[in-house]
Amino acid sequence: MKTEDKELVALFEGLDTPGISDALDKLGLHGQALGITPLANYTQAVVGPAFTVKYVPASVPAGTVGDFIDDVAPGDVVVIDNDGRTDCTVWGDIMTQYAGQHGIAATVIDGVCRDVAKALEDSYPLFSVGRFMRTGKDRVQVESVNTTISIGTVRVASRDIVVADANGVVIVPRGQARKVAEVARHIEGVESAIREAIRQGASLGEARASLGYHSLQTKEK
Repeated sequence: MKTEDKELVALFEGLDTPGISDALDKLGLHGQALGITPLANYTQAVVGPAFTVKYVPASVPAGTVGDFIDDVAPGDVVVIDNDGRTDCTVWGDIMTQYAGQHGIAATVIDGVCRDVAKALEDSYPLFSVGRFMRTGKDRVQVESVNTTISIGTVRVASRDIVVADANGVVIVPRGQARKVAEVARHIEGVESAIREAIRQGASLGEARASLGYHSLQTKEK
């Protein structure tokens, strides 16, 4: 992973997707990947730069479906746009094994995956719209890699920052990453202070009012 990638990833260490989602709302940015859910209830967030992949219906003869993975760097998050198709998969156990062995951080799919037992056994982070057993071979093919794609209503450019956890997936535009992380940490700090005030005996209303909770996520003007 390049130095700048490492620096941007480090900005989000310890943050979760709800806090980042709130920061995106505050800044007027759309990055919440609607309909993309985790395969398991992962206890830690995964953060990494996006390696984007665009699938399209197969031509005749059909093109390849998974060879791109040889070009994915350790620490990257594979983000696959399969137009939300649920009738055929674009990720299975061989891909999971390769990704785990080569330090790929996670996979996010606007579509379905299969061979989920392998991902669960290996604790490989996988996020998709669902699971289905039918192969994508001869049904879909890779059209491009590292171009701008769409996933769960969000546009994703190559090397945008992906954060994914048990709550779902958020995409942070690379050029806004530092500001988003700063705002997310501020929001997290206020919410921590509210929780502490409640532990000290304050009512929820008192704690929220004193710490400005109701304007935390309000879009900046």
